[in-house]
Amino acid sequence: MLREFEIMVNAAAVEPLSDALLAAGALSVSVRDADADSDIEEPLFGEPGFEPARNAWRENRLAVLIDSTMDPADLVACAAVGILDPSPRIASIRTIADEDWVRLTQAQFAPTRIGTRLWVVPSWHAPPEEASVVVRLDPGVAFGTGTHPTTRLMLEWLDAHPPSGLRVLDYGCGSGILAIAAAKLGAAHVVGTDIDEQALAAARANAAANLAPGDYTAPDLLPPGAFDLVLANILTNPLKLLAPLLLERVAQRGWLVLSGVLERQAEEVRAAYAQNDAQVPLSVWRAAEGWVCLSGTRG
Repeated sequence: MLREFEIMVNAAAVEPLSDALLAAGALSVSVRDADADSDIEEPLFGEPGFEPARNAWRENRLAVLIDSTMDPADLVACAAVGILDPSPRIASIRTIADEDWVRLTQAQFAPTRIGTRLWVVPSWHAPPEEASVVVRLDPGVAFGTGTHPTTRLMLEWLDAHPPSGLRVLDYGCGSGILAIAAAKLGAAHVVGTDIDEQALAAARANAAANLAPGDYTAPDLLPPGAFDLVLANILTNPLKLLAPLLLERVAQRGWLVLSGVLERQAEEVRAAYAQNDAQVPLSVWRAAEGWVCLSGTRG
């Protein structure tokens, strides 16, 4: 059996106290805004590659998971030495029953149909009989399982525009899901790139599991030349910064497809890709849950 207790701490104490709790034997520590769901709730987030201005809220609720043999008060008192005086008061304690956590986690990820023929299927599920093109993918350390609206929009675009015989670049490939889907849909050659080596390792493993050959490498090791289709599912700020680089990679009459863009940000992204000499006129192809997929062709 496990137990979880909560304590309230200020912004300055969140990081050192969390580290101290883990060092003292806590199994995990999570933090959320103590003012969540109130009129004074504050947004706190950052885009990949851009650190948030603050790493904690004004008041924070730490949820600490421990083994049932540990005493919450003793753990907090030990961890708080030199950080907070007096020790934070324990707000609540609850017992967590033993569960088959693997089974519960897997239950959250069922086969997902994308468009007319593409399916994303976790390894513990058999593909549905009607699935004609299957991408086998499990949740892991790299972003991209097909469930997020931005990934789904990109997959829907690929399903609607099969890249048969094309050279495809997936920039910011994460799990490799877009590159793998492109290969499954007939691409002649796919290349994926990411700044995260864990993502590249995951993409290579996923490609091998799907029998979908492709090259996965760091951005500075990309082969020269342009591609018939360039995909980038990142976020608005990185996409704007990457505009010159991505535009250089789009071949004449090639496609550029972008997502990770909120509907209200679509115009600024479109403008960033229209200012360059090698511009590609972009338009919103489809929207879902507040996100958009932008696409356009060169020449």
